[in-house]
Amino acid sequence: MNIRFFPKKNVTASIWSGGSTYEYTIYPKTASYTDRDFVFRISSATIDVAPSVFTKFKGYHRYLVMLDNFLDVEVNNQKKVYEKYEIMEFNSDDEVTSYKKGIDFNWMISEKISHHKLETTNGNQNCDAEIVIVFSLQTTVITINEKRYSLEPYDLLLIENQENENVMLDFSAECLFGILDF
Repeated sequence: MNIRFFPKKNVTASIWSGGSTYEYTIYPKTASYTDRDFVFRISSATIDVAPSVFTKFKGYHRYLVMLDNFLDVEVNNQKKVYEKYEIMEFNSDDEVTSYKKGIDFNWMISEKISHHKLETTNGNQNCDAEIVIVFSLQTTVITINEKRYSLEPYDLLLIENQENENVMLDFSAECLFGILDF
């Protein structure tokens, strides 16, 4: 099992049409955002312009969570509203326009991967997934198999668990918790 820590303070920004994006990780490491050959990508973005049209990614499923505000969007001409920390799931090829500014969390996963989920949790989790992600929403301590990690808001932990070992997690505060199996 390999646990990688990505502190928000070490993530650099790049520009997209509606603001800035901060890529935490792309998997595998040899993949390229531009070539769109990644299995998954985890990022956070600012939506600085309203309305903003989201970038399309044919062949990807997407989870989006607003971190500081609610989200007022139109998906394929259908109006929807998501509260702060509420998880929005959509096909990355959908027509999505945001009418609200804010900061979001993004997890894009290749449609070739059929088993994945993202939830908000502040309790214990037990899993044997090949990939486990934990994104802190506030200052928190996370215990993973009895080892403690202190996270600041918007820090990311990525657990690579190719041997499908049992992973026990305990959260001191609310986090985004995701799993993925190849």
